[in-house]
Amino acid sequence: MTLHFSREEYDHRRERLLAVMEENNLDAMLLFSQESMYWLTGFDSFGFCFFQCLIVRSNGDMSLLTRMPDLRQARHTSTIEDIHIWMDWGEAGPVNQLRDLMDKLDMLGENIGVEYDTAGLTAFYGRQVDDKLKSFANLTDASTLIPALRVQKSYAEIAYIREAAEMADNAFEAGLAVIKPGANDADILTAMQGSVFAAGGGYPGNGFIVGSGKDALLCRTKSGRRTLDEQDQVTLEFAGTSKNYHSALMRTVVVGTPTQRHLELFDAAKIALEACEEQMVPGHTFGDVFEAHASVLDERGLHPHRINACGYSLGARFAPSWIDTPMFYRKNPFVIRKNMSLFLHIIIMDSETETAMTLGRTYLTTDGAPEPLSRLPIELVTVKG
Repeated sequence: MTLHFSREEYDHRRERLLAVMEENNLDAMLLFSQESMYWLTGFDSFGFCFFQCLIVRSNGDMSLLTRMPDLRQARHTSTIEDIHIWMDWGEAGPVNQLRDLMDKLDMLGENIGVEYDTAGLTAFYGRQVDDKLKSFANLTDASTLIPALRVQKSYAEIAYIREAAEMADNAFEAGLAVIKPGANDADILTAMQGSVFAAGGGYPGNGFIVGSGKDALLCRTKSGRRTLDEQDQVTLEFAGTSKNYHSALMRTVVVGTPTQRHLELFDAAKIALEACEEQMVPGHTFGDVFEAHASVLDERGLHPHRINACGYSLGARFAPSWIDTPMFYRKNPFVIRKNMSLFLHIIIMDSETETAMTLGRTYLTTDGAPEPLSRLPIELVTVKG
């Protein structure tokens, strides 16, 4: 069996969940989020792209319903002992088989929390869960319960996050070493992702963003690569990943001589980053951090060029995204606490002048000011054309 944490840590996480279930009058939970399963038991798989469900009872018992390829996966990577396999046959379907399992577990009429807000439960199967189980039990949306527990990290989790942060710094330096006129976006991606793999890291929850030229104004990956010009710009958003725990960074690198607009946008981004850091302390809210970001940029006339969020929590995540909750957006009341791993990004995309500028790094919240987990300086990065 391969577990990345002690049995005592997993037991503690389960006790925390059971306490929250009791507070919410839940007899059981149906977990569909792979992040929840990983946090609670260590179960590590991409099998959530199919149908699977972890049943957690108020007495602490856990039962997993999954497909045959994940039987050994669950045995090898998790603390789960009661594993059931659903079969692909006719109209029976996995949700019918989930109901049969719940019947065997004597769950008829119980109050059950369901994780709906996850890529692990598609709308197709979510509708079936409602149709086939609402007459069997009392279902309520419990999507936020485990994310609220996961957001505050243990010291064992923080150790992996620090490893991921070192991987991210090294990946940036590896990418920077190949950025030059004539280099291809693929060269940069190969260097950066290869650096993480070479350090023992894993795949990130979503692909690295490497966009140059006009593509530097994009905040998502896209197919197709280009070759850098003598005068160019490259936006990089990427993460080190240790035991599925992420530490992200974001930078825009200027190839050649920065334009006046590059200099203006970098100055605004740096001031906004510093203003957000001042708000990223226990007792303040995620909304407070966003307002600091928006205030700085809007005062400089950059409202049309900024986005409506400036970061989010990070942790152990699976595809399709490393973005975790809560997020820094307007009026988010979630309160910042100690030992949260938070990614703060300042993204300014001026489509009128086709100028990109980004700054982003991961922090660990403390009793006071947040601790940046990256050793990279906050400065405009340029390479010679």
